[in-house]
Amino acid sequence: MKVTVDGKDIFTLTETQKKVIQNDISSEVFDEDMKRRLFYIIDHKYRQCFKRLKDEWDKKLEAAGVESIPTNKDAYAELVFARPEYMDRKAKDEAAAANLK
Repeated sequence: MKVTVDGKDIFTLTETQKKVIQNDISSEVFDEDMKRRLFYIIDHKYRQCFKRLKDEWDKKLEAAGVESIPTNKDAYAELVFARPEYMDRKAKDEAAAANLK
């Protein structure tokens, strides 16, 4: 079993690894179970990151006088990303490093 993202193989499960997992998970549902687990991991990461984004930005948007805050997650995120003071992780790390110099 291979896991591919954007056309690049990022993980390959060997036949032995597959058999080890199939010791606990039926081979009849193995592929679907692995897909379900991968989806859960990525979806969980997204939900946790969105929660932190929202926790950080609810106060900032209110302080900036934004009166209309979307309830749709994508619209909310796009509102935040459009703010001139928004910084992603890389920009935050670069700003923090610059302040240490």
